[in-house]
Amino acid sequence: MPTTTPKPSEYVQSAQEQTLKTLRDGQQAIIDSIRAWAEAVERIVPQTPALPFSEQLLKTQREFAENVLAAAEPVLTPKKD
Repeated sequence: MPTTTPKPSEYVQSAQEQTLKTLRDGQQAIIDSIRAWAEAVERIVPQTPALPFSEQLLKTQREFAENVLAAAEPVLTPKKD
């Protein structure tokens, strides 16, 4: 039975799909951890306004996302010939 060698573009597509899945899985693990932490803290901390913390959390997440995009920029930006 003859075998065919996958094309380089198939390797690239497969690698991209695996990378995205790994990133999504990692992000979900972080979200699950934060949710578990928040639920635990909620039980032991008296009720207080959460808005300042929420704002700081969103700011931190935005900075993280911006840093991830900046680090990945070399592969996200098309090369100019």
